[in-house]
Amino acid sequence: MGRGRGSVVRASVAIATLALGAFAGTAQGQQAPAADAKRGKALAYTCLGCHGIDGYKNAYPMYSVPKLEGQHPEYLAAALHGYRDGDRAHLTMHSQASTLSDQDILDIATYFAGKPLAPSGKPPASVPAAASLCSSCHGADGIAIAPIYPSLAGQHQDYLVRAIDEYRKGGRKNPIMKGFAANLKDEDLKVIAKYFGTLTPGVKTESRPYTILGR
Repeated sequence: MGRGRGSVVRASVAIATLALGAFAGTAQGQQAPAADAKRGKALAYTCLGCHGIDGYKNAYPMYSVPKLEGQHPEYLAAALHGYRDGDRAHLTMHSQASTLSDQDILDIATYFAGKPLAPSGKPPASVPAAASLCSSCHGADGIAIAPIYPSLAGQHQDYLVRAIDEYRKGGRKNPIMKGFAANLKDEDLKVIAKYFGTLTPGVKTESRPYTILGR
């Protein structure tokens, strides 16, 4: 894999949006780099050791690894940049991402995203108070209103609790999310996770390709 790192991408949504603007072909009028999902699948083979197994758990602490299929590639790319650059604290993910070039990240993100979820147009009748602010970016139906945000519908509830708690405690360095999460109580996290985690249609675990030994 290539080791070219390009410019440092910070976890702030505003800066990440600028850094990834080229992915949408909008940065300074430059042509968008082409994403190669087939190449991304080849590069992501080791990623599938965790993200290709439904219900697979991270150890120490134990929580479900996130489902990725159906996310927007822009968000997945921003997340990988965060792990690569140290804005997200996870030793294994940092080790995996540290060898990736910007093009590698784009290709892997495009592969895992597959066909991103589209808003249903039929949000639930009511949103719990704790989740109401979240819905302004992540959608009342759990499908992100912009590609840079993650869709939360159908995501593992224990993963959502862990992710929000990392924003609260600084394990994920995003000043916007830190501000939102700072005043949340532990019970709020559970309410938010249960609400979004049970919404359908939702993100899914990427199918892991069969191997001779895995059939």
